[in-house]
Amino acid sequence: MTERKTCANENLGRRRRWEPCQNTCHGTEAKTGNRLPTQNDGATDGLPREETCAGLGIRRRICWLPGPVLHDRPVAEPRNLGSGWLGFDFALAFGLPVRVVNDAAMQALGSYRGGKMWFLGLGTGLGSAMIVNGTVEPMELGHLPYKKGTFEDYVGNLGLDRFGKKRWRKLVKDVVERLVAALEPQDVVIGGGNVIHMNKLPRGCRASNNAHAFIGAFRMWDDPPQTIHRPRKKKGPFVSRKRRTRT
Repeated sequence: MTERKTCANENLGRRRRWEPCQNTCHGTEAKTGNRLPTQNDGATDGLPREETCAGLGIRRRICWLPGPVLHDRPVAEPRNLGSGWLGFDFALAFGLPVRVVNDAAMQALGSYRGGKMWFLGLGTGLGSAMIVNGTVEPMELGHLPYKKGTFEDYVGNLGLDRFGKKRWRKLVKDVVERLVAALEPQDVVIGGGNVIHMNKLPRGCRASNNAHAFIGAFRMWDDPPQTIHRPRKKKGPFVSRKRRTRT
Protein backbone atom coordinates (compact mmCIF):
# COMPACT_ATOMS: atom_id res chain seq x y z
CA MET A 1 0.00 0.00 0.00
CA THR A 2 1.50 3.31 -1.08
CA GLU A 3 0.48 6.75 0.08
CA ARG A 4 1.35 10.27 -1.01
CA LYS A 5 1.42 13.35 1.20
CA THR A 6 0.54 15.75 -1.59
CA CYS A 7 -3.11 16.67 -1.76
CA ALA A 8 -5.57 16.07 -4.57
CA ASN A 9 -8.11 18.47 -6.01
CA GLU A 10 -11.06 16.39 -7.13
CA ASN A 11 -12.14 12.80 -7.62
CA LEU A 12 -11.98 10.75 -10.80
CA GLY A 13 -15.73 10.33 -11.02
CA ARG A 14 -15.77 12.72 -13.95
CA ARG A 15 -13.52 12.61 -16.95
CA ARG A 16 -10.08 14.02 -16.28
CA ARG A 17 -7.11 15.30 -18.25
CA TRP A 18 -3.54 14.26 -17.52
CA GLU A 19 -0.20 15.25 -18.97
CA PRO A 20 1.86 12.33 -20.36
CA CYS A 21 5.14 11.45 -18.64
CA GLN A 22 7.26 8.44 -18.38
CA ASN A 23 0.36 1.47 -3.37
CA THR A 24 -2.38 2.54 -3.44
CA CYS A 25 -4.91 0.10 -2.21
CA HIS A 26 -5.90 -2.59 -4.67
CA GLY A 27 -9.47 -3.81 -4.71
CA THR A 28 -8.58 -7.15 -3.17
CA GLU A 29 -6.03 -5.63 -0.81
CA ALA A 30 -8.53 -3.10 0.49
CA LYS A 31 -9.88 -5.82 2.73
CA THR A 32 -8.51 -6.66 6.14
CA GLY A 33 -8.18 -10.43 6.12
CA ASN A 34 -11.39 -11.62 4.46
CA ARG A 35 -13.53 -8.63 5.38
CA LEU A 36 -13.87 -5.03 4.39
CA PRO A 37 -11.93 -2.44 6.40
CA THR A 38 -13.78 -0.90 9.33
CA GLN A 39 -13.51 2.49 10.93
CA ASN A 40 -10.99 1.10 13.42
CA ASP A 41 -8.70 -0.33 10.75
CA GLY A 42 -5.80 1.84 9.66
CA ALA A 43 -4.16 -0.68 7.32
CA THR A 44 -4.07 -4.38 6.56
CA ASP A 45 -1.24 -5.02 9.02
CA GLY A 46 -3.59 -4.81 12.01
CA LEU A 47 -1.98 -1.74 13.62
CA PRO A 48 -4.23 0.98 15.03
CA ARG A 49 -5.15 3.69 12.57
CA GLU A 50 -3.31 6.41 14.45
CA GLU A 51 -0.06 4.42 14.16
CA THR A 52 -0.35 3.59 10.47
CA CYS A 53 -1.84 6.85 9.16
CA ALA A 54 -1.46 9.94 11.32
CA GLY A 55 1.64 8.59 13.02
CA LEU A 56 3.38 8.17 9.67
CA GLY A 57 2.17 11.47 8.26
CA ILE A 58 -0.19 9.77 5.80
CA ARG A 59 -2.81 12.22 4.62
CA ARG A 60 -4.38 10.57 1.57
CA ARG A 61 -5.16 7.10 0.25
CA ILE A 62 -6.09 5.68 -3.15
CA CYS A 63 -8.06 2.48 -3.73
CA TRP A 64 -8.65 0.94 -7.12
CA LEU A 65 -11.45 -1.53 -7.77
CA PRO A 66 -12.20 -3.85 -10.71
CA GLY A 67 -15.53 -2.29 -11.60
CA PRO A 68 -17.31 0.95 -12.52
CA VAL A 69 -16.56 3.88 -10.19
CA LEU A 70 -18.17 7.31 -10.08
CA HIS A 71 -17.31 10.18 -7.72
CA ASP A 72 -15.02 8.02 -5.60
CA ARG A 73 -17.66 5.35 -5.04
CA PRO A 74 -18.34 2.05 -6.83
CA VAL A 75 -21.64 2.17 -8.69
CA ALA A 76 -21.96 -1.62 -8.90
CA GLU A 77 -20.58 -4.62 -7.03
CA PRO A 78 -17.37 -5.85 -8.71
CA ARG A 79 -18.12 -9.16 -10.41
CA ASN A 80 -14.86 -10.78 -9.35
CA LEU A 81 -14.93 -9.72 -5.69
CA GLY A 82 -17.18 -10.40 -2.74
CA SER A 83 -20.16 -8.18 -2.06
CA GLY A 84 -20.24 -5.20 0.27
CA TRP A 85 -18.37 -2.59 -1.79
CA LEU A 86 -21.44 -0.74 -3.02
CA GLY A 87 -22.20 2.09 -0.61
CA PHE A 88 -19.14 1.39 1.53
CA ASP A 89 -17.64 4.55 3.08
CA PHE A 90 -13.89 4.24 2.45
CA ALA A 91 -13.07 7.63 3.96
CA LEU A 92 -14.85 6.72 7.19
CA ALA A 93 -13.15 3.32 7.35
CA PHE A 94 -9.64 4.72 6.91
CA GLY A 95 -10.25 7.99 8.69
CA LEU A 96 -8.67 9.81 5.75
CA PRO A 97 -9.71 11.26 2.39
CA VAL A 98 -9.82 8.34 -0.07
CA ARG A 99 -9.93 8.41 -3.85
CA VAL A 100 -11.50 5.33 -5.44
CA VAL A 101 -10.72 4.58 -9.08
CA ASN A 102 -11.23 1.81 -11.61
CA ASP A 103 -8.18 -0.47 -11.62
CA ALA A 104 -7.75 -0.53 -15.40
CA ALA A 105 -7.89 3.27 -15.53
CA MET A 106 -5.18 3.46 -12.90
CA GLN A 107 -2.79 1.14 -14.77
CA ALA A 108 -3.62 2.88 -18.04
CA LEU A 109 -2.73 6.24 -16.52
CA GLY A 110 0.60 4.85 -15.37
CA SER A 111 1.33 3.52 -18.88
CA TYR A 112 0.25 6.62 -20.80
CA ARG A 113 2.71 8.33 -23.17
CA GLY A 114 0.38 10.63 -25.06
CA GLY A 115 -2.16 10.73 -27.85
CA LYS A 116 -4.98 8.19 -28.03
CA MET A 117 -4.09 5.12 -25.99
CA TRP A 118 -6.21 2.06 -25.30
CA PHE A 119 -5.39 -0.20 -22.37
CA LEU A 120 -6.45 -3.84 -21.99
CA GLY A 121 -5.87 -5.61 -18.68
CA LEU A 122 -5.61 -9.40 -18.74
CA GLY A 123 -6.35 -10.67 -15.26
CA THR A 124 -9.13 -12.31 -13.29
CA GLY A 125 -11.48 -10.56 -15.66
CA LEU A 126 -10.82 -8.17 -18.54
CA GLY A 127 -10.18 -4.53 -17.70
CA SER A 128 -10.08 -1.74 -20.23
CA ALA A 129 -9.64 2.01 -20.38
CA MET A 130 -9.08 4.68 -23.01
CA ILE A 131 -7.01 7.85 -22.69
CA VAL A 132 -7.44 10.47 -25.40
CA ASN A 133 -5.13 13.49 -25.24
CA GLY A 134 -4.88 13.12 -21.48
CA THR A 135 -8.57 12.39 -20.82
CA VAL A 136 -9.03 9.13 -18.87
CA GLU A 137 -12.16 7.13 -19.64
CA PRO A 138 -12.66 3.75 -17.89
CA MET A 139 -14.48 1.16 -19.99
CA GLU A 140 -16.36 -2.08 -19.30
CA LEU A 141 -15.68 -3.86 -22.59
CA GLY A 142 -15.05 -7.20 -20.92
CA HIS A 143 -18.79 -7.78 -20.45
CA LEU A 144 -19.72 -7.28 -24.11
CA PRO A 145 -20.99 -10.36 -26.00
CA TYR A 146 -18.37 -12.57 -27.63
CA LYS A 147 -18.96 -16.02 -29.14
CA LYS A 148 -21.11 -17.93 -26.60
CA GLY A 149 -20.35 -15.63 -23.69
CA THR A 150 -18.45 -12.40 -23.13
CA PHE A 151 -14.91 -11.22 -23.85
CA GLU A 152 -14.08 -11.79 -20.20
CA ASP A 153 -15.28 -15.40 -20.32
CA TYR A 154 -12.75 -16.21 -23.04
CA VAL A 155 -9.67 -14.13 -22.21
CA GLY A 156 -9.99 -13.79 -18.42
CA ASN A 157 -8.80 -16.37 -15.91
CA LEU A 158 -11.77 -18.56 -16.74
CA GLY A 159 -10.75 -18.79 -20.39
CA LEU A 160 -7.10 -19.37 -19.55
CA ASP A 161 -7.97 -22.32 -17.31
CA ARG A 162 -10.54 -23.70 -19.72
CA PHE A 163 -8.71 -23.48 -23.03
CA GLY A 164 -5.05 -23.61 -22.01
CA LYS A 165 -2.33 -21.10 -22.87
CA LYS A 166 -1.99 -21.94 -26.58
CA ARG A 167 -5.64 -21.40 -27.50
CA TRP A 168 -6.01 -18.60 -24.96
CA ARG A 169 -3.26 -16.62 -26.71
CA LYS A 170 -5.11 -16.95 -30.02
CA LEU A 171 -8.30 -15.73 -28.38
CA VAL A 172 -6.48 -12.73 -26.92
CA LYS A 173 -5.12 -11.89 -30.36
CA ASP A 174 -8.60 -12.14 -31.88
CA VAL A 175 -10.18 -9.96 -29.17
CA VAL A 176 -7.46 -7.32 -29.49
CA GLU A 177 -7.82 -7.18 -33.29
CA ARG A 178 -11.61 -6.81 -33.05
CA LEU A 179 -11.51 -4.03 -30.46
CA VAL A 180 -8.62 -2.18 -32.10
CA ALA A 181 -10.56 -2.13 -35.37
CA ALA A 182 -13.53 -0.60 -33.56
CA LEU A 183 -11.69 1.89 -31.33
CA GLU A 184 -8.83 2.89 -33.68
CA PRO A 185 -6.27 3.83 -30.99
CA GLN A 186 -2.82 5.18 -31.77
CA ASP A 187 -1.20 3.21 -28.96
CA VAL A 188 -2.28 -0.16 -27.53
CA VAL A 189 -1.06 -1.32 -24.13
CA ILE A 190 -1.71 -4.80 -22.75
CA GLY A 191 -1.23 -5.26 -19.02
CA GLY A 192 -2.66 -7.11 -16.07
CA GLY A 193 -1.30 -10.11 -14.24
CA ASN A 194 -1.79 -12.54 -17.13
CA VAL A 195 0.21 -10.59 -19.69
CA ILE A 196 3.19 -12.71 -18.62
CA HIS A 197 1.53 -15.68 -20.34
CA MET A 198 1.71 -13.96 -23.73
CA ASN A 199 4.83 -15.22 -25.49
CA LYS A 200 4.24 -12.70 -28.28
CA LEU A 201 2.03 -9.63 -28.22
CA PRO A 202 -0.33 -8.80 -31.08
CA ARG A 203 1.11 -6.51 -33.70
CA GLY A 204 1.34 -2.87 -32.66
CA CYS A 205 0.93 -3.58 -28.94
CA ARG A 206 3.30 -2.99 -26.04
CA ALA A 207 3.30 -4.62 -22.62
CA SER A 208 2.64 -3.09 -19.24
CA ASN A 209 2.56 -4.55 -15.74
CA ASN A 210 0.74 -4.01 -12.47
CA ALA A 211 3.52 -1.75 -11.18
CA HIS A 212 2.31 0.93 -13.59
CA ALA A 213 -0.81 1.23 -11.45
CA PHE A 214 1.38 2.68 -8.70
CA ILE A 215 2.73 5.24 -11.18
CA GLY A 216 -0.84 6.08 -12.12
CA ALA A 217 -1.68 6.64 -8.46
CA PHE A 218 1.26 9.00 -8.02
CA ARG A 219 0.22 10.94 -11.11
CA MET A 220 -3.22 11.45 -9.64
CA TRP A 221 -1.69 13.37 -6.75
CA ASP A 222 1.07 15.11 -8.69
CA ASP A 223 -0.91 16.32 -11.70
CA PRO A 224 -3.90 18.53 -10.86
CA PRO A 225 -6.88 17.33 -12.93
CA GLN A 226 -8.96 19.58 -15.12
CA THR A 227 -12.56 18.96 -16.07
CA ILE A 228 -13.50 18.96 -19.73
CA HIS A 229 -16.83 20.70 -19.24
CA ARG A 230 -15.83 24.04 -17.83
CA PRO A 231 -18.53 26.28 -16.34
CA ARG A 232 -19.64 29.13 -18.53
CA LYS A 233 -18.76 32.64 -17.50
CA LYS A 234 -21.61 34.58 -16.03
CA LYS A 235 -22.77 37.31 -18.35
CA GLY A 236 -23.38 40.75 -16.92
CA PRO A 237 -26.32 42.98 -17.80
CA PHE A 238 -26.53 44.02 -21.44
CA VAL A 239 -25.36 47.57 -22.07
CA SER A 240 -25.80 49.10 -25.50
CA ARG A 241 -22.93 50.94 -27.16
CA LYS A 242 -24.74 54.23 -26.87
CA ARG A 243 -24.97 53.95 -23.08
CA ARG A 244 -21.32 53.03 -22.63
CA THR A 245 -19.11 55.82 -21.38
CA ARG A 246 -15.47 56.18 -21.97
CA THR A 247 -13.12 56.12 -19.02
